[in-house]
Formats: sequence, C-alpha cells, structure tokens
Amino acid sequence: MALVDVRTDVLVCGGGMAGVCAAISAARHGANVLLVQDRSRLGGNASSEIRMHIVGADVHGHRSGWREGGLIEELRLEDAVHNSHRAYELWDLLLYDKCVSERNLTLLLDSSVYAAQVQDGRIEHAMVRCDKTEHLYRVRSHIYCDCTGDSRLALEAGAETRWGREAADEFGETLAVRQPDRRTQGSSILFTARKHDRPTAFKPPGWARKITDQDLKFRGIPNGAYEYGYWWIELGGIYDTIKDNERLRFELLSIVLGVWDWIKNGGKRPDSANWALQTVGMIPGKRESRRVMGDHIQTEQDLKGGWKTYPDGVAIGGWNFDDHPPEGFDAPAIAPFRGTFIETPYNIALGAAYSKSISNLMMAGRNISNTHVAFTSTRVMATCACIGQAVGTCAAMCSQRNLLPRQIRDNPRYLRELQQQLLRDDQSIRGVRNEDPADLALRAKVTASASIGPSRPEHVTGGEVRDMPSEWTHRWGGAMTREGAWLQLQWEQPETVRHVQLTFDSGFERELTLTAVDSFTARMVRGPQPETVRDYALLVRGGDGQWREIVRVEGNHQRLRRHEFKPVQTTALRLKVTATNGAKEARLYEIRCYA
Repeated sequence: MALVDVRTDVLVCGGGMAGVCAAISAARHGANVLLVQDRSRLGGNASSEIRMHIVGADVHGHRSGWREGGLIEELRLEDAVHNSHRAYELWDLLLYDKCVSERNLTLLLDSSVYAAQVQDGRIEHAMVRCDKTEHLYRVRSHIYCDCTGDSRLALEAGAETRWGREAADEFGETLAVRQPDRRTQGSSILFTARKHDRPTAFKPPGWARKITDQDLKFRGIPNGAYEYGYWWIELGGIYDTIKDNERLRFELLSIVLGVWDWIKNGGKRPDSANWALQTVGMIPGKRESRRVMGDHIQTEQDLKGGWKTYPDGVAIGGWNFDDHPPEGFDAPAIAPFRGTFIETPYNIALGAAYSKSISNLMMAGRNISNTHVAFTSTRVMATCACIGQAVGTCAAMCSQRNLLPRQIRDNPRYLRELQQQLLRDDQSIRGVRNEDPADLALRAKVTASASIGPSRPEHVTGGEVRDMPSEWTHRWGGAMTREGAWLQLQWEQPETVRHVQLTFDSGFERELTLTAVDSFTARMVRGPQPETVRDYALLVRGGDGQWREIVRVEGNHQRLRRHEFKPVQTTALRLKVTATNGAKEARLYEIRCYA
C-alpha cells in the first residue's frame, strides 16, 4: 500500500445525502474539500444500491408546503427534469456529476476511513484506505465531518457516542421505553418489479423463508401494486446492525424472496401473474446505529416545540416520530411502526451537529446528537441533507476564519452570519428571516406590472421564501399578459450592482422525490414544475432613463438562480418574465442584489 499525505480544509467521510450536501456546500463556500465514500456510488440509502426514496418535513405531502429548500431542492428539481423515467442509476450519476463538477471538491470513492490520530481533544489526522488502488491516505484537515451514519470516524477518534434507547425518566420523554437498552431500529432490503405482457414464473431458492398470512397480518401488500419492495421487511434491532450486517443480509434476502413467493405462488394474488422481479437489493438499508453526542442532545420535547427556546437553529425537520419495533419482521403480531404526529416543523440545533468531546469533529445525518426518540424523526434523508448543508457551510466558515464549531455557536455574531448565509442559500430555518445588511434589495422600493389576489410586490423583500398552500403572504404573483410580467426595484440614489439572486416558486405544496412507487409518483410532476418561471431577463435603467438588458435566461427549471455580471450603477433593476413552465402568473418569492 502506497502512503499519500493529503492536506485539505474539510474532510467529509460518508457519501450519503448528508455527506454529499455537506461536501458541496463547503466547496461552494470556498473550502478545499475531500469527500470519502466507501462505495462506488453516492447517495447512501437513496442510491441505486438501496433505492429508498427521500422523505422529509412534508411527511409524504401530508404537511403540504414544507418541502425542503436549498441543495436537496436543487437536486430534486434537476432529477425531475432530466430523469422523468425514474432511473435510479441516473440519480447516482447526477450526484456524481454535482460533486466532480465542484472546483474545490475532490471525490474519493471505494475508500473507507479506518483510523484517527487525536491530540488534546482534536483530530490531528485521519487515515483512509482504498484497496482498489492500493493507497493509504493520511488526511490532515481543519474540520472533520462524520457523515458515515455509523459514526465510524467519531468511533476512531474516541468521541462520546450512544447506542440504543434511553429510559423515559432520563430526559422525561413520553415516547421512550421504561428501561434503557441497546436495541435499535433494523435494516431493510428493497426490491423492484415490473409488469410484463405475458405470465412469468418464479421459483424461490431453498433458503427463502416460507411466508404465511399470519406473517403479513399488519403488513399490507396492495393488490396490483407490486412495483416496489416493502420497508417493513426489516431486521436487526435486537442485534448489532453493524457487526451482524452479513447475517442480516442473508435473513433479509430470505424474507424478500419469501414475500415474492407468497405474491406469485401463494394463491392469493392471481393479478401478479405477469409481474417479475426487476432488481433485488444486496445491501441492507440501515436506519440506526451509533449517535455522536454534542453540546446539545435533541429530545422529544425539543422537536415538539422546545426548539423555539434555543437560538442556534440551522436546518428544519418535521417527519413524524416514527419508531419501529426492534424485532422487525420477526414480530408479526406487532405493527411495524408507531407513528406520532409532530404538529409543526422544527429547527435542528447547531449544538447537535458537532462533537462535545472532539473539538473539530462535526456530524451530519442520522448520527447527530439525539435521543433515540428524537432520532426517529430526524433520521429521514431530506432532513439529513439539510443538516449536511448546514454542517458544510459551518465547516467552510470555520476553516476560513480558523474557528471551531463551538466558537461559531457561542458567538452571536458568528451564529447570525452562519444563519444568514444559509438563508441566502435557500436553507429554511424557523424564526429566522433575511436581514443581510449587504442585500441592496432590502432598501429598494418594489413595484410590479400587476399583482394577483393578496400577493404584493413588496413580499419579495420580506425576508421569507415559503408560503402555505393558497397563501400569498411571502411571494408576488403577476398575471402573464402578451408582454409578460415584470417586477422592479428602485433606489433613491444610484447603487452599484453586480450580483442578483432570484428565488422562484417551485411548487412546495407537492411531494417531489425519486421513487419506484407509482402511486406516489402520480402525485408529482416529473419535469419542470409548472409554477416556476421559465424565461426571463434582468434589465437596469441607465442615467438616460433607458433600460438595458444584462441577463437573459431561457428554459429555467430551478428555484434558486444567481447571476453575476460586470458591476453596473443604476437607480432601478427590473425582472421581466416572458414565460413560465405552465402557471398563468409569474411567481417570485425573493430578489436579492449585491454590490
């Protein structure tokens, strides 16, 4: 093995959705980033190797209007437009393209972190191994981000971690168990199937489980909908989901094939005659293992409203408390999950995203600082992606200012800067709005060609970029005429502008994800979102009163668009919309301008 020394600003270990978003956000903010992934594909549980669809605060559309913004929205919109036929391998390729296209990001696939050197409570270097290329990498970095899910880097660094379920009296949680234990949620293996124009036979291997009707008492299989596997084929919570992974793979595969045997040959589903397996996962999709302890441990009470009392929110969550019995499929008499509704989305605390015992270690994903009960909500991938974006942005800020995460959290000025930058990147944070002193649009007068209903031009400088369905509290809508629609900023004195940022409407009231489930997909738009502005131009007014075009865009499908150009001095800037992707009005949440 050849030893290679590497120096970087930020090391991200783990290439799931949290790690991808952490690496991209850190790189976009100027940090040199090394992203290490132990697989050949990015995306973790969302990749083609496992094929779990990404869910989050909108709870499968039941909390309409709360789809996440920021990087995860950018990825979802890109996938919806360029992957309308729902090929998971193209999703893998999209994530790969996003990473390798970032100038400051180096991607290292098929490589695992396996050791860390710690001095005085701080990681000095981490060791990474790639057997395929026969290299060992000794990586020295300012900030280390553990996005491995299993907290492998934190384990090697000796960080304080937890495993299992806390007792109810430790944190006063009503949803916790009476006595603490090391039990967790299990892992699942998924499959996909396709309907053909002729009958197909299926013969299970001899080691497949024989599934009975009693096994499926609380685990329904909808008639005629066999295209996607079942999350409730779950095992591992009474074992060690890391060390027993090989055993769990075998048992889960035996159940998957046994369930398919029941569908095809059990005599209860004659409508399955033309259905055949398309893919069967070979990697268990893991839900739970270690959690790293931070300066703040999020609890059930925090997610129910306690988040309002701490100021360091950096991302949102909102999935229900979603606990699964540790016995999983081996407990057929128990419902496969216990869901408890959370009334409103909540903030994720920065103090839960860095280690309390290792000063330069951050974490993003399912391994952040939570009790087990809080984990059952924050573990889903859209929430993990938003945490990743926050952690990456914070890591870049730390590396550029020679700070540590705790110093960012403890200094109100630094914390405010971090939150304002996250808002500028379309990250949602409850209770925080745009107050960026550099944003020239905040001191401009806003007018428009027209406004529909309760929408107002001045909403676009109100500091918030989300409305609930049918509301027009934080956005402008202008009816599209033959000439289009326009919105204008006007200043009392000339301003120098070289950067304009636009946040369009992208239909947050709908679910949007990549899934093999046809019924879920039927509720989405797998293409440009109709609410989004498609064709537009930016114009500035010169000293002679004439308008001059400085930016023209055709075919837009993204929510967040940024435009940089040679500095211009002007008293007015106009957004002219000439086409949308289907809506009858031009829609805009926010416009920002910078010198």
